[in-house]
Amino acid sequence: MIMAHRYFHKRLLTALAAATVAVAAGAQDRSDDVRLPDLGSSANALISPQEANDYGAMMLQQMRALDMVVNDPLLDDYINNLGFRLVANSAKPKDHFAFFIAKDPVVNAFSAPGGYIGIDSGLIIITRNEDELAAVMAHEIGHITQNHLQRAYESAKKDTPLMALVALGAIAAGGAAGGQAAAAALLGGQGVLMQKEINFTRKDEAEADRTGIETLAKSGFDPNAMAGFFQRMEDDMSADSGGIDVPSLLLDHPVTAQRISDAKSRAGALIAQQKMQPSGNLLDKNSWSQQTAPIAYVKDPTVLLGARHTDQEATTYLLMRERVRVLSDDPYRMVNFYSGLLGRKDGRYDTPENRYGYALALTRSGQGAKAIAQLQPVLDKDPSNLVLRLAMADARLQAGERAAALDIYAALNTQSPRNKAIGVAYANALDQGGTKAQASQAAQMLRPMLEDTDEPDLFTAYARASERAGDSVRAGEAYAQASYLSGRPFDAMEQLKSLLKRNDLDYYARARIQAHIAELTPLTMELRKRRVSTDDNPDGTSQTPQQFGNNCSGRLCFGVGSNTLN
Repeated sequence: MIMAHRYFHKRLLTALAAATVAVAAGAQDRSDDVRLPDLGSSANALISPQEANDYGAMMLQQMRALDMVVNDPLLDDYINNLGFRLVANSAKPKDHFAFFIAKDPVVNAFSAPGGYIGIDSGLIIITRNEDELAAVMAHEIGHITQNHLQRAYESAKKDTPLMALVALGAIAAGGAAGGQAAAAALLGGQGVLMQKEINFTRKDEAEADRTGIETLAKSGFDPNAMAGFFQRMEDDMSADSGGIDVPSLLLDHPVTAQRISDAKSRAGALIAQQKMQPSGNLLDKNSWSQQTAPIAYVKDPTVLLGARHTDQEATTYLLMRERVRVLSDDPYRMVNFYSGLLGRKDGRYDTPENRYGYALALTRSGQGAKAIAQLQPVLDKDPSNLVLRLAMADARLQAGERAAALDIYAALNTQSPRNKAIGVAYANALDQGGTKAQASQAAQMLRPMLEDTDEPDLFTAYARASERAGDSVRAGEAYAQASYLSGRPFDAMEQLKSLLKRNDLDYYARARIQAHIAELTPLTMELRKRRVSTDDNPDGTSQTPQQFGNNCSGRLCFGVGSNTLN
């Protein structure tokens, strides 16, 4: 197994040490003339761009530990494909970016160090089309490419540097309390750590609007979408100002009539320019690698530049919007929600996307047979739709029709052999009640996908398949990596130490595990030294080993303590 971010821990410790020095210095001098270093300048000696990437990754891991991220391979692919289509046409296409969906009902989006951009589930649900969603994402990309994060924290004159807040504060908030209390602390009093309470200036907002609209136009989206979306949010709030809360998006990104007018004028000018440009795809594939960094989620670069929407893309957006709605809420509540919509006599809401959402909710609530009934008429009209076919396979598996489900999964995997959403679903289906040979097939299918992912669910699926296939060593390594990526570095360390005690390890397995332990040791020691709490080490000092095997009671159950299969 290839452990992701091989040199992450070493860089992280360097940044932690630098941040601690800066914290101490800030504590000694709280005068008004204290200035934070410009993290985007070449003169910055506190943290490098790579260390900023590492801190953004650490923030994402801690959010996962608190169940604040919608972890779904299908949605990950969708939001990153959309994001990188925009990045390819932004001012800095070679910079590092990563997009994820935060499990939060508020209407907002936020950016973090290292190009990490979170889109709240509440925002995606309220958008009406993909242009509106792309507009908000392009605006956040603009904040990053124009170094607004650095400017905001510098002007705020905080006495604790940005990176120390993100790395140390977020972990502390995650370990100080469990469940909803921890999430409330992170989103409430510690909200600044999530980049949701950055006070951008009006100049910053205007600049992000300008660059975002340009990015939208170059990417083939409607340049008017940004002004239109903000105007709609403003209108909705004005229509019932005494009965609804002000959307977080408008609090963090204040909208004025002048700002909307400027955005419309800019969009109009870009539309006029587009009409004078030659049509067709002008991308030179030979120069692609020289202009843009490799993008893991993008298979064909020609889809990124200047392509307008197709009907299939519009359909995919609508299906993904409903998928976000279902996966970020309680499935039983969603069953009632869609049942009410589809039960209306006027048939206004009897749409393919709502039937898809209803089917997802039914499948998640253990009603696979009813889900099949909802999906079949939709799939009959669009039989080649990958998203609908995958949902049908999931529904049939839940309904006990395993053979039929496996046939669909196999066909989808043949069509898209490196698709992570298909791979995880197919592997889990092979693993559930299957033979040792099927488990081995699942492990072999998933293993190549581990090379370029930081999704814990993918490592967990591989671990389960490897364990049932009889390779409990590889399974243990994968479980440890899943734990680490879920914001539980101490659990990961304990699992690796347990593996190392086995007397059946060959030379190569022992060397791999020792290397993983060597990478994790400085990080866990530094976290203990600074009394930083994590979800698996709440008091920041002591560590209770994770229970393994059948006695497991934590979020993840790791059967790595024995040499035999359960």
